[in-house]
Amino acid sequence: MTNTPIFSLHRGSAPLLVSLPHDGSEIPDDIAQRLAPDARKAPDTDWWVSRLYAFAKELGASILVPRHSRYVVDLNRPPDDTSLYPGQNTTGLCPIVQFSGAPVYLEGGEPDVAEIARRVDVYWRPYHQALQDELKRIRDLHGRAVLWEGHSIRGELPFLFEGRLPDFNLGTVGGASCRPELQRRLEAVLEAQTDHTHVVNGRFKGGYITRHYADPASGIDAVQLELAQRTYMDEQRVEWDDHKAQRLQQVLQALLETALD
Repeated sequence: MTNTPIFSLHRGSAPLLVSLPHDGSEIPDDIAQRLAPDARKAPDTDWWVSRLYAFAKELGASILVPRHSRYVVDLNRPPDDTSLYPGQNTTGLCPIVQFSGAPVYLEGGEPDVAEIARRVDVYWRPYHQALQDELKRIRDLHGRAVLWEGHSIRGELPFLFEGRLPDFNLGTVGGASCRPELQRRLEAVLEAQTDHTHVVNGRFKGGYITRHYADPASGIDAVQLELAQRTYMDEQRVEWDDHKAQRLQQVLQALLETALD
């Protein structure tokens, strides 16, 4: 289905892997031609999170970034498409609904079971194999690893949540995906800064990657951070904002340095 790279992986020297599963925005032509016109622009992309986290290379972090949009396959959903948030509106493994509630596909264009299985094989499994292999390499080298799941989303999406999302949404699956002392230190960083609002284990507690790969007892801590996109960009124009981003990166760097401490 594709001859282009599925992901890029920068291998670092520190016990930290930054995974950015929704950074990709490309949609292959055979899929794009069946999408609703507004969906072809991949509006639910986690815009520029790889640019936000580029500084992490200087900390020695490994960084894993996909090429393709979540509309092709959502890398942060389980391969059997079990809902991560039962009873709440959400989107699936191969989304047919946008975050706005509008359809992703033109009528009759949705993927069938066989196509979904092919997308999982072509796009989903290679990313997860790379993630698993890099986590193992890091833990074998350092005796421990921190998996940092970097995400962003528009701050107001009535289809998915009520009201206005806090700027920082830290998720540890209710404290199950990392050591308690790490969560406490990360919370302390967020409480010490005054520029941004935050919540811990609110609407976004952690997706499939955080839940599946976390194993604190064996030395793998996993943390998800969902950022409101207004913290570093103009959400309406979909434009990067240097001033906002630089302020935000100061807090992100403090969080990642704490994770490495």
